[in-house]
Amino acid sequence: MVEVTAILREVQAGRLSVEEAEELLRGTSRLEYATLDLDRMRRTGFPEVVYAAGKTAEQVVGIFGRLREHQEIVLATRVTAEQAEAVLARWPDVQYVEEAGLLIGTSRPLTPVRDGYVAVVAAGTSDWPVAQEAAWTVRCFGSEARVIADVGVAGIHRLFQRLEEIREAAVIICIAGMEGALASVLAGLVDKPVIAVPTSVGYGAHFNGLAPLLSMLNSCANGVAVVNIDNGFGAGYLAGMIHRQIAAARQQP
Repeated sequence: MVEVTAILREVQAGRLSVEEAEELLRGTSRLEYATLDLDRMRRTGFPEVVYAAGKTAEQVVGIFGRLREHQEIVLATRVTAEQAEAVLARWPDVQYVEEAGLLIGTSRPLTPVRDGYVAVVAAGTSDWPVAQEAAWTVRCFGSEARVIADVGVAGIHRLFQRLEEIREAAVIICIAGMEGALASVLAGLVDKPVIAVPTSVGYGAHFNGLAPLLSMLNSCANGVAVVNIDNGFGAGYLAGMIHRQIAAARQQP
């Protein structure tokens, strides 16, 4: 439930306007083109995220700005250069991770708040943008993300060279295009959950990511969960949740 007493005290002290208090009590903030969820952090542990694809630059600016009023961190995904330029013109302190298509506005440094790390394992350099989307999402969750790139099955010796570092991770994100075999190989070598991300990297019969998606869903190794094609954000979000739960469990007496 919303902390009504705390909100009323903020209004009484003059630190919160009546309009702001009304928004907090509703748990939403309305714009002409969007209704923002201000209560999501309390319910889920991570605040509202902006999916920028299909939105105008002005809409992204409006949503981003309203969320900054209420959230410690604002993350926008699938951001175009035009959208980023509009946001940065308004808030130069916002970080634009161009290779990942992300905008990150935060009032705190993105430093890890828990022990351990998430390994983001990418089969090829062509998978780099999806790997970066996953890694930065993990960092926004308060975890360390280590990107281990170009260790696909076409040269499997490269994977073995980094295997100990991968095995030490709390959670593993596996990103692969082509036939997507890396997820099965990796899951058979580690004792940690593997979140598989099929990518749209591949030739014609690859069907823009459908082939690795089906391959990962049909993995003969256990412990693999699969997100949608090119969904680095979804993988990073899930990995962040798992790592947070691991850390919380370790703190229990």
